[in-house]
Amino acid sequence: MSFFSVADAEASTLQRPFNNNISAGFVFGDSTVDPGNNNFVQTLFRSNFPPYGKDFRGQTPTGRFTNGKLTTDLFASYIGIKEYLPPYLDPNLSIEDLMTGVSFASAGTGLDPLTAQISSVISLPKQLDYFKEYKKRLQSAIGKERMESIIKDGVFLISCGTNDFVVNYFTLPIRRKKYTVSGYQQFVLHNLKQLLQVESIMVAPAVPQKQPPLDLWDEGARRIAVTGLPPMGCLPVVITLNSGNAILERGCIEKFSRTGMEYNQMLQIELNSMQGRYAHLGAKITYVDIFTPLVDMIQGLGKHEFDEVSHGCCGSGFLEAGFLCNPESFVCFDASIWFFRFNYPTEKTYTKFLWLAVLSWITDSGTDILLIDQ
Repeated sequence: MSFFSVADAEASTLQRPFNNNISAGFVFGDSTVDPGNNNFVQTLFRSNFPPYGKDFRGQTPTGRFTNGKLTTDLFASYIGIKEYLPPYLDPNLSIEDLMTGVSFASAGTGLDPLTAQISSVISLPKQLDYFKEYKKRLQSAIGKERMESIIKDGVFLISCGTNDFVVNYFTLPIRRKKYTVSGYQQFVLHNLKQLLQVESIMVAPAVPQKQPPLDLWDEGARRIAVTGLPPMGCLPVVITLNSGNAILERGCIEKFSRTGMEYNQMLQIELNSMQGRYAHLGAKITYVDIFTPLVDMIQGLGKHEFDEVSHGCCGSGFLEAGFLCNPESFVCFDASIWFFRFNYPTEKTYTKFLWLAVLSWITDSGTDILLIDQ
């Protein structure tokens, strides 16, 4: 595997490395990749107010659930398509903005439809619906051939699943009455497979569909990356709500992290299987590991990079997220020494660690076809 340092990545901002042929980035998921779509949704899961965006350009609270950039912004900048990946629901987007990609993600959502309902946010099927609408808008502006070329040469990222377990399964009793932990992991994975629907290219439906299937493959996606779950037991809010002593005992909660690790193993096997079966049809389906770099940062070799890894840098640092972290909240002065700022990763965390996960993916010898016209 070839490897580039974070400094190399930052230095290459807005320069296309390796003569890559990526035309655009399309993102689906939750708060880890939502640049502000929830600003346009009637939900409490918003972050378009201070102190969010404190370290963003102009100290602007854009709706990103962090103090600065998201990993998707770093990725878009690195491959040279734009400096920031904007939210699709922003009414001020130009055709040029649309041509290089957008994010359809919505903070608070999940692969389980119930998760989006709990938070009154945009479900994954609705995000895909917006993608179909996006294609129509783009085709109307630049023609079908150019639109299809942009989709064909685009990269699709799905980052989702944490809320299904943290907000939904382990917090509310509804799904636990029906599913064991293993059963729910399978249920969430099944919903992801439906989202991708790669299987449908080989098997015709037994019963005629009233509507065409709503999935990424049929809509033209061929280069798809799916992130695994983080070590959920290390999230400050999870520690606070599940620790025997939330003030003095701030270690990661094993049950949550183990659940994420087991799901990631299942996910990786499934994605590798899909890639093996459909590579001849142009599929480039890859797994992006974010669990390992985060565990390394919190408990391993990378922990010296931050002074604090078990609290958020807003209010008490125990629970504050979303509207609970607001203009009246105390915030630390220097976010660079904190892993979490508002119970969400800081820009430094995304840059130093989550970015390395994405960078190792795009420069891996098995997936560098994403960037190199071979």
